[in-house]
Order: sequence, then structure tokens, then C-alpha cells
Amino acid sequence: MDTKLSFKKRCGDNPNFLPETIGKKSCLVDNCPDVWELSNGDFAIIGFRKTSELIHLLPESAGCGPDEEIVLVPRIVMANAKRDLPDYHKKA
Repeated sequence: MDTKLSFKKRCGDNPNFLPETIGKKSCLVDNCPDVWELSNGDFAIIGFRKTSELIHLLPESAGCGPDEEIVLVPRIVMANAKRDLPDYHKKA
């Protein structure tokens, strides 16, 4: 792991202040899924660990290796992050 790696910027607005989270338990205290861009251009996803519950549902074309986790990120969090995620342009 790159020791100089750092969290560069949050993708989307702070999920603690999304309209759907107002009035609910504070995400700051009780976990809050989030999407962050890292200093090397990769992304870190903070979500709820669901590997044991979902791994048997994976389609044949997908896999989850021993060093990977399936995490659940609420739709509102990913939709909120969308504006800060780059488009993928496949090279010809």
C-alpha cells in the first residue's frame, strides 16, 4: 500500500446533510456510507459490510476474492457522489 496515499476529496455532498438523512441518527456517530477520491485517483467506498449475506447471490460473472469485501452503499449516497465521478472512456 502506498504510504503517501491520502483522502483527496469527498464525492458529492456530506451525506450527513442530505435531505434523506436529516432527522435520523447522526452518521458521524453511527456510521455513514461515503465515497472519497484518493490522492492517486482511485476511490475509497465506505459502506456496510455485507459479504457474508450477499456473496451467494453474486452472478457467475462476478467474484469476491479473499482480500475483498462486498459493501452496501445506499442509493442516495452513490447518486449524490455521481457528479464527482469521472466518465469512463474506453480506449479504441
